[in-house]
Amino acid sequence: MSGRTGTRLGDAMSYLFMLVMFVFFAGPLTYLLSMALRDKREVYRGAARYIPDNPTIQNFITVLNNSYFPIYLWNGLKLAALSGFGVLIVALPAAYAFSRFQFRGKGLSMMGLLLFQMISPLVIMVPLYRYMNRLGLLDTHFAVVMVYVALGVPLATWLLKGTVDGIPRSLDEAAMIDGCNRFSVFWRIILPLSAPGIASVFIITVIAGWSQFLVPFLLLTKNDLMPIGVGIFNFRGMQTDSSIQLLAAACLISVVPAIVAFLSLQRLILGAMTSGAVKG
Repeated sequence: MSGRTGTRLGDAMSYLFMLVMFVFFAGPLTYLLSMALRDKREVYRGAARYIPDNPTIQNFITVLNNSYFPIYLWNGLKLAALSGFGVLIVALPAAYAFSRFQFRGKGLSMMGLLLFQMISPLVIMVPLYRYMNRLGLLDTHFAVVMVYVALGVPLATWLLKGTVDGIPRSLDEAAMIDGCNRFSVFWRIILPLSAPGIASVFIITVIAGWSQFLVPFLLLTKNDLMPIGVGIFNFRGMQTDSSIQLLAAACLISVVPAIVAFLSLQRLILGAMTSGAVKG
């Protein structure tokens, strides 16, 4: 009986913890929605209530009709997608090598990837800016994508290594007996069987790139090159009629795609992360 009581208490504490976490993360979003549904008069009046007196979607219409906002959305999607492909191009061969080959310094190299992942981008911002300036790559999407790729490769390599570890080595050996070389094994065996993990890593990288702010804020100054995160930051100063409720609407529009993508594909994403944590 005491065992059942302990189990129920544990379940209750788990649900309580999840409820607290939900309120912690959903609270700011719901308040942002409240601000986005208010008109200018109610915002300036300083209404503290959650539910507006006269909810309106005019703020969303105004933001979407702004000439710069579609450019910000396209730039954000472009940078995020290119960084996702770039990360896969680098991380897939690295994950295959770490999974299948034995070489000196393998464990140290894997640990180095983790250490690199722990470094905050703030630490490298000044030298990164000077480096890109000397190369003449400031105000280019190429520079931003390369930094995104560098930041995303360590985690992607660990996750993909876990996926490749789950593929039996006997398949590699059978293919090589049939005349395949290492590249053919990688291309014909590893890539098709790793498709779920590859999709998960791509989605994670795209979401991370979509939410980036610091890197494009540092490397981009031209308005027509900025992604959504930096564009929203500059949105208020560009429009004479913009105010808090418009910024709230713009933030919600930018956040919704990432939230929808994660909720729709959470099983795929969590499966890849769990696989990388357990098998890596």
